[in-house]
Amino acid sequence: MQIDQLRALLAVVDEGTFEAAAGALGITPSAVSQRIKALEVAAGRVLVERSAPVRATAAGTAVVRTARQMVLLADQLRADLGEGGSAPVELPVAVNADSLATWFEPVLATAAGWPDALLHLEVEDEEYSADHLRRGAVVGAVTADPTPVAGCRTEPLGSMRYLPVASAGLAAEYVKGRGHDWERMPVLRFNAKDDLQHGLLRDLGIGVVPPTSQVPSSEGFAAAVRAGLGWAMLPEAQVGDDLDTGRLVLLRQREHRDVPLYWQAWTLRTARIERLGQAVHEAARALRPVRPTRTR
Repeated sequence: MQIDQLRALLAVVDEGTFEAAAGALGITPSAVSQRIKALEVAAGRVLVERSAPVRATAAGTAVVRTARQMVLLADQLRADLGEGGSAPVELPVAVNADSLATWFEPVLATAAGWPDALLHLEVEDEEYSADHLRRGAVVGAVTADPTPVAGCRTEPLGSMRYLPVASAGLAAEYVKGRGHDWERMPVLRFNAKDDLQHGLLRDLGIGVVPPTSQVPSSEGFAAAVRAGLGWAMLPEAQVGDDLDTGRLVLLRQREHRDVPLYWQAWTLRTARIERLGQAVHEAARALRPVRPTRTR
């Protein structure tokens, strides 16, 4: 398996089409196709589904993971040997939208000063971001899963605190006794994978699903809460001083959810991956420390 063939495989999987891969590599679609075919002959099996978009097969997923490591090592070796003129290496990373909108921002500023690396961010729920590592799509992921993916190491980052909040107007409209009418009060969710709000409802013994709106943008989600579209579990960092000014209302006193986050990255250690991990850990200092689990 030759490096140019592996680069072609990664380009096809990442870009989604042979034409887009050709543009990214600066070669013709025919040349991309020839390299993929040669790679499949060497592997003895089909590696990509010629669909729209192109997807890796089960065998292709295993090759993609190894190919990304080999290409990164090859580029690192060229840099170590002092070969100039090489293009910056792309570092794909999975991160959840709430982290990207809050504490992860300093990573972007740090990466802006890297002449030899580019960030390629994939936005995914923290409960599912480790799946990108399993597919070999990223070199690292911010995840809520502490169990290391095969070939990866896990390092704790801290916890994001979520508060059940609503606009003052919405909260006042659905007052019921000393609390609120959780069965009728509209609620928000980020996407179909978001279970924070309904998890709280289950804890409260609410079996009815209230009217639910979906806003798949972290900034838009917070704006929707402030606009009164529904209540939600909002990151403490996004609440800001809205509780003090009365713009938002805490629906249950002393109620919150702390979501522990971890940095999972390849055990393969290169200068770029180590630098990326260091930047993530520096930014994660803004998170709450993870409290140890108490046992009786």
